Amino acid sequence: MTVFHWVRHGPTHEKSFVGWRDVPADLSDHAQIDRLSAHLPANAIIVSSDLMRSVDTATAIQGSRRRLSHMAELREFHFGSWDGQKFDAIAAAHPKTSGEYWETPGDVAPPGGESWNDAAHRVSCAADHLAQAFQGNHIVVVAHIGVILTQVQRALAVSASDALSHHIDNLSVTSIDWSAPNPKVLQINHCP
Repeated sequence: MTVFHWVRHGPTHEKSFVGWRDVPADLSDHAQIDRLSAHLPANAIIVSSDLMRSVDTATAIQGSRRRLSHMAELREFHFGSWDGQKFDAIAAAHPKTSGEYWETPGDVAPPGGESWNDAAHRVSCAADHLAQAFQGNHIVVVAHIGVILTQVQRALAVSASDALSHHIDNLSVTSIDWSAPNPKVLQINHCP
C-alpha cells in the first residue's frame, strides 16, 4: 500500500490570507501534537512544505520517522497580492476576481498569484513523484489546507468547488490510499 497521510500544519492565528508568507505555527498544544504523532504510522516517511509552519509541525511530530528534505512544491496556494490581506478588503478591491476565485475555482488567479488548477497541478506532480519514489510506504506530508484539498479533489474525482466544501482543521489528518487503480479516501479531517 502507498498511503498518504496529509497533515495540516499547526494554527497560525493569522486573521488574513496566508499563502507563501512565512509565518510560524503555534505548537504549544503538546498533548494534541503527541496524539497526532501517535496516530500516524511509526514507520512512515515524513516530508513537509518548505514554509516554517509546516517544517516546524513536521519536526514536532517526526519522532523516529525518516525525514525527507522540505519541498517548495508542497507550499500553500500562492495568493499573490492578496497574501496578508483580509477577505473583506480583497472582496472590495477585486469583487469579480475574488468572487470567481472562491465560487468557481479553476483558472482564475489572484493578481500575481496562481489559480486553483495551477496549484493542484503543482501539488499533484509532487505527490506523484513521492508516490513513485516511495511506493509501498506510508508517507506523511505536512502541508496546508489548499494543498490537502487539491488531493481530496483528485482522489474523490470531484470539482474544486466540491473539494472546498470539506473542512480541514489544523493538526488534522486526511489519509488517501494511492495503491489501487482508483485512489481510496480513508479519512478526511481526522483529529486524533
